[in-house]
Amino acid sequence: MAKHAFLSASASHRWLNCPPSAKLCESLPDQTSTYAQEGTDCHELCAYLVEKALGRNVTDPTKHLSYYNTEMQNCAEEYCNFVLEQLEEAKVHCKDPQVIVEQRLDFSRFVENGFGTGDCVIVADDVLHIIDYKHGLGVLVEAQNNSQLFCYAIGALEIFDGIYDINEVKISIFQPRRGNVDTFSISKDELLTWANEVLEPTAKLAYEGKGEFNAGGHCQFCKVKATCRKRAEHNLELAKYDFEVPATLDDIEIAAILPKIDQLISWSNDIKDYALQQAQSGTHYEGFKVVEGRSNRKYTDEVVVAESVTKAGFDPYEKKVLGVTAMTTLLGKKRFEELLGELTYKPPGKPALVPESDKRPVMNTAINDFNENFKEEI
Repeated sequence: MAKHAFLSASASHRWLNCPPSAKLCESLPDQTSTYAQEGTDCHELCAYLVEKALGRNVTDPTKHLSYYNTEMQNCAEEYCNFVLEQLEEAKVHCKDPQVIVEQRLDFSRFVENGFGTGDCVIVADDVLHIIDYKHGLGVLVEAQNNSQLFCYAIGALEIFDGIYDINEVKISIFQPRRGNVDTFSISKDELLTWANEVLEPTAKLAYEGKGEFNAGGHCQFCKVKATCRKRAEHNLELAKYDFEVPATLDDIEIAAILPKIDQLISWSNDIKDYALQQAQSGTHYEGFKVVEGRSNRKYTDEVVVAESVTKAGFDPYEKKVLGVTAMTTLLGKKRFEELLGELTYKPPGKPALVPESDKRPVMNTAINDFNENFKEEI
């Protein structure tokens, strides 16, 4: 079983924002899922393809991967191509860059027993590049000020700074299933300042279970997110608004509520999921009971069903063209573009109200059209 650091780099976003949560979660078991195992499988495939491309003697892991499929292969190949592109870029300013795959990175000079595993580290004169693969589809991960990759970069500097003349640190997130390739740069001096002034003192608090509880987006993967009192207080702040008379809310009040809505919904769902699990284990919540939900009939054996309907003179199958994602998986990205690139289009996305920090451009709304037409007429 792989050993995990108490204050891991992967959980740093949480414990840096909420130091005492680390101790609170320490005794609780890790929660596993098929999504996590799928990500682990793809990381193993990614590492294999990169090392193979570099001419190293490695063993193909695909026979032993539980969730291997064509989509995973395509994602891993895209990641490998990205790594090779970054290696070529490194060769422009360094004659002998190194590529280290699945490297243990120790940053315990700043975080007691702190270590993690870097997916890919490209070390070169002037620039150290940390590349992290994310297989997840649900959460968009950004590189800017990413504490996990900052920790990895510090660990890499502990090994290579001095061997190479490093001045700049680049960190990249490669998340192909979200079409997300994001890179952020920071000077070595700025990174070490962050390590000394933010990482080290906060890690000391977290290691001792001290500091202030703090709720926010970092709660998403916390083991006690459903029962955390601070998170409850944070979300129940919305209770001060009178939702029974929404017509009385002005624009300023709505603007104050909007940033909290997603966290409120997430928190509410976490409470419901936790309560259901507890109720199924015997806990009684006054006024509630566990019942069997609605379900639909299913066939006991689809093969026999198809045979029976065919014998009766009917066609039991429905036929339709594969969707774009499934067709891309079938043909491969390059072949798909060759055959069908001109036969696809992207309709306008559904309007969404998001914070101004979101990277997407402002959508052209009806009021914008009116204003532009009005300007032209003037």
